[in-house]
Amino acid sequence: MDDGLDRPVSRELQKLRGAWKFLLPYRAQVVFASIALVLTATVTLSIGQGMRLVIDQGFGDGSGTLLVESIGVFAVLVILLTAGTFARFYFVSWVGERVSADIRQAVFAHLLRLHPAFFEQNQPTEIQSRITTDTTLLQTVIGSSVSIALRNALMFVGGLVLLFVTNAKLSLIVVASVPFVVAPVILFGRSVRRLSRTSQDRLADVGSYAGESLRQIKIVQSFNHQPEDERAFGERVELAFRVAVRRIRQRSVLVAVVMLLVLCAVATMLWVGGQDVLAGRITPGELAAFIFYAFIVAGSVGAISEVYSDLQRAAGATERLLELLGAESLLPEPDEPRQPVKPFDVRVSHLDFAYPTRAGDPVLEDVSFEVAAGEMVAVVGPSGAGKSTLLDLLQRFYDPVAGTIEIGGVPLTGMRLEQLRDLVGFVPQDPVLFAGTLRDNLLYGHPDAGDTEIARALAVAHASEFVAALPDGLETRVGEGGVGLSGGQRQRLAIARALLVDPHILLLDEATSALDAQSEAHIRESLKEMHGERTILVIAHRLSTVRQADRILVLENGRLVASGTHDELLGTSELYARFVRIQFADARMNDGESVPADLSTDTARRYTG
Repeated sequence: MDDGLDRPVSRELQKLRGAWKFLLPYRAQVVFASIALVLTATVTLSIGQGMRLVIDQGFGDGSGTLLVESIGVFAVLVILLTAGTFARFYFVSWVGERVSADIRQAVFAHLLRLHPAFFEQNQPTEIQSRITTDTTLLQTVIGSSVSIALRNALMFVGGLVLLFVTNAKLSLIVVASVPFVVAPVILFGRSVRRLSRTSQDRLADVGSYAGESLRQIKIVQSFNHQPEDERAFGERVELAFRVAVRRIRQRSVLVAVVMLLVLCAVATMLWVGGQDVLAGRITPGELAAFIFYAFIVAGSVGAISEVYSDLQRAAGATERLLELLGAESLLPEPDEPRQPVKPFDVRVSHLDFAYPTRAGDPVLEDVSFEVAAGEMVAVVGPSGAGKSTLLDLLQRFYDPVAGTIEIGGVPLTGMRLEQLRDLVGFVPQDPVLFAGTLRDNLLYGHPDAGDTEIARALAVAHASEFVAALPDGLETRVGEGGVGLSGGQRQRLAIARALLVDPHILLLDEATSALDAQSEAHIRESLKEMHGERTILVIAHRLSTVRQADRILVLENGRLVASGTHDELLGTSELYARFVRIQFADARMNDGESVPADLSTDTARRYTG
């Protein structure tokens, strides 16, 4: 990913502080979890002293009463430990899940408002992986690893203090063994952390490739690309597996070495302690308590070393999530937005534009025109002329490099994006539908629309008939991208969705390209009915649609090369005349006639009127 999202991620645990603001609203739950954590650590450490009393006074003195009392105290400690463990686990897990959900929500809400160019420079599938895998990792750390680390830190400190209280000489053996245990943790830990990060990235690659292939399943199958996709996916899976195996091997060696060193230290301690018991220098209860605390300290060191790598991975995940949250939109909102006034005319002045990823390749150059309120203007030109880009700029998906666009006398940069897009209805060249019902898709821009409004929009878009013929009507479910519907059906639903928001300005990007002749004729009639009610800009390659316009703009290589009515352009624009000849040729060939070299206006009208 670009925009700094692919930089080497710092492993400093300080990066976890970025998640602190998400913890603050749940201070009460954190306090309850902390109290439970301290309680369980204290109770666990108290068990060692209980063992000493039972062994020395219960068993050693042969006192049955004291034994019963000691066991009773032990039972109370167990009950407290159970209750504290439940409270700690519940509150810590709850906070982890809640914070993870809040971060997901915050990141997604922020991404929805970023400029579209951000998603050209950063792959959406990679971002999707970050929202899911990184937040899941963070949830695991907050809901488990942090609690384990804090609990074992308390156990380590408390156990170390009680070791010296119980027997200072034996404690020196434990302290002397610490460097031998910590050294492999440091040496192997770096490699484990690096491999953990690489493994995480390889898994993201696996998910990204699978998502892209499955979303484009028709193209995959149309080109019989399944074997190649299987091979490429298998390579990614195997790479992720190999990295995971290397990480597991390193971690296994680390755990085995640490365990060996700890057991060697314990064996040494038992031998020295056993000699002291035989010599009468310490009691059996003291030795038992000391062994208990030694295992507590060793176990705490092992647990902390285990979760340390998780904490560092979480630090990297937090940093990436905060980078997403910190990404700034290149479409800033005005501090004091202005309200455009009717009539909502459109004025484009000396517009220059190049996509951020191709700054040296201008798409539009010095484009200027005006569209009066209620006027219908068609935009024609060869592929790559900048037609669709022009509609993107009118919706402020991008800001121009130079020049201005005004609606109702207000520059687009002077109004809030929500204000602007409330004025505009848009039908893209490739109609987009979302997984869900047809009703969900129609209500996408106007959730409160009633059945009467929906019916009217469907009728205008000439979609009522096919929707009524579906078994579940408006409740028919479609897959992501409108899977299950034809291109023409998707296009008509996209038109109905745009009309349902009752826009003042309607932008149509090849909105009839997938329609049959009859459906297109109905849409043309609908456009004719809307003529004067809405400002309409339509990109079209069909002459029958273009001729409906009050004016036609001709774009070539990003420049506005001609403007006028159909009749005017036939005599003044060779590019437009060529466009008409191509359309005319298609019509003549459909009728089985030859194509004349010259094309008069009257002849063109006969075939395109």
